[in-house]
Amino acid sequence: MLVKFLVFKLWFSARLDFLVQREAIIKPSVSCALYQLGRRVESMVLPLELLQQLKPVDFPNQKEYEAWKRRNLKLLEAGLLLHPHLPLNKADAAPQRLHQIIRGALDKPIDSGKNSESMQVLRSAVMSLACRSFDGSVSETCHWADGFPLNLRLYQLLLDACFDVNDESIVIEELDEVLELVKKTWGILGMNQMLHNLCFLWVLFYHFVVTGQVEDDLLFAANNLLMEVEKDAKASKDPEYSKILSSTLSSILGWAEKRLLAYHDSFHSDNTESMQSIVSLAVIAAKILEEDISHENRRKRKEVNVAHDRIDTFIRSSLRSAFAQASSFKHDCPICDDRIC
Repeated sequence: MLVKFLVFKLWFSARLDFLVQREAIIKPSVSCALYQLGRRVESMVLPLELLQQLKPVDFPNQKEYEAWKRRNLKLLEAGLLLHPHLPLNKADAAPQRLHQIIRGALDKPIDSGKNSESMQVLRSAVMSLACRSFDGSVSETCHWADGFPLNLRLYQLLLDACFDVNDESIVIEELDEVLELVKKTWGILGMNQMLHNLCFLWVLFYHFVVTGQVEDDLLFAANNLLMEVEKDAKASKDPEYSKILSSTLSSILGWAEKRLLAYHDSFHSDNTESMQSIVSLAVIAAKILEEDISHENRRKRKEVNVAHDRIDTFIRSSLRSAFAQASSFKHDCPICDDRIC
């Protein structure tokens, strides 16, 4: 299972769409090399180990090898300098030293041999930042990919593996197996069940929207997961989670409201089945956000029926829109008779 997991993690590093392009599958021998290190995954900085373990022969050509090395260096920069797990100390020289090493390695390819001086300097700089802890002691767990929002973005990219690469509106048959592998990264990415639910909700919703809003099963699944998120929101007191929750649900609610405030234009005979799920998304999201705001402001929330108020707003707004369109048609109609129109 460890070998399989490491292969999956190699694949995960290749899915960083802001740092990488899609690349060929790396040879299984690579996972064996990592396995032979005999160390817990949480005690390693994976990009650093990969830089040292992979050789040009593991790639189709030298150009792809050098490009891959650059991507791993940029991942180190993102996880340790741009989005660190712990805030960087301005008085500490380590961040500046790592920045200079990475910039130099990007300009001139670094010798990643096990005994090379440049690799030892890079390792020293990386580990000094990755092993920091809140109390100042050296942590046994390396923190290189669990800083916000980098960890959420990486996790969303991993969840994309749940969809068919040829048709991103289709969930793969191996969904449960892939999710089990994805969840094994929680320790590295600083994730938990609540963050997983929220991220997977967004991924399902996003795939429904960008694939033409035709796969109602994705919308239905997102709606069911939102119900779990609602339970999580009531139980959580984490201010960081609250910020992520608010941002995610505000985006979903905004999208849903655009369709429901003029639903006569949005829904027709071929897509009316999705209306129920969209209404449910809007109502639950609005309810969670209302409760979250009340909790954040520490004020007693007035008793309001969010579902009733939202649906009433959708109906009134859509009717006004329909009447406005009818009125516009009347004035634009060249054969319109006031006695009829």
